[in-house]
Amino acid sequence: MSGKAMAVVIVERSVEDVARAQRAYPAMPVNDSAEALRPQGAPEQIADRILTAIAIGILYPGDKLPPERELTVLLGVSRTTLRQAISRLAALGVLEARRGRHGGTFVRTVEPRSIESDAIVRDLGPIWEQLEATLDYRNLVQQMIARTAAQRRTPEDCAKIAAALAQYGRSTSAAESRNADRALHDAIAAATQNLHLAQLNGHLAMATNLGFSTHPYSTVLHDRALQQHAALVEAIVQGDAEEAGRLAEEHFVTTGTLPLRAAFSAGQDAANAESAPNA
Repeated sequence: MSGKAMAVVIVERSVEDVARAQRAYPAMPVNDSAEALRPQGAPEQIADRILTAIAIGILYPGDKLPPERELTVLLGVSRTTLRQAISRLAALGVLEARRGRHGGTFVRTVEPRSIESDAIVRDLGPIWEQLEATLDYRNLVQQMIARTAAQRRTPEDCAKIAAALAQYGRSTSAAESRNADRALHDAIAAATQNLHLAQLNGHLAMATNLGFSTHPYSTVLHDRALQQHAALVEAIVQGDAEEAGRLAEEHFVTTGTLPLRAAFSAGQDAANAESAPNA
């Protein structure tokens, strides 16, 4: 197949990705989807959302919660409701308040426990179908972004992408890893030369991370993502659009979809085991 014919196939594949997403989720604008995934306003439900985020790794031990004003916007609740939810979790030993210049509310290092499993089922159960649809939509869009970036990247784009990849490789903490990951995927989205795709990249990241600005993190996920990032960057820099799309799908399923599925499944198993009659 000639290079021109291959380019036509790649463009058609990208168009098909969007068409498939629109057919599957015709009434799912990103903002509406994010709104549907928000918890309800009761303090108990906000506490469940925070517990779920901790269990999945969206909030990691040692993480500082966003400022109160920002968190109320992210979760769509009042300050009073948020404070009540945080007080509940502080009483359970999940969160702790620190005073001083670098103070705030931090996630404590806690062992997995039944309260988190229960919270996951209560929080994700009612929105699971919508969340799965949003994750699938994000995965389709990221394939298109990777393919388009491979077709349109400039030398300047490649330099920014490579710099972000190097920073990710040097990261030694959850915060450093997340910042470098965001910079890398933002640079890839910018390489599409399409503002709408770049904006969609950010909107979908927020929606699929339960409304928080961070994504699931663990040392295992970091190491796995480092290998996937390197392969993805290589495909984009080399202009291999088909391979870039395939690698993007693999990466986002591994680092986003699977951790959420595993956490929800584990929560359901724990809940079923607790409710089962003793043998």
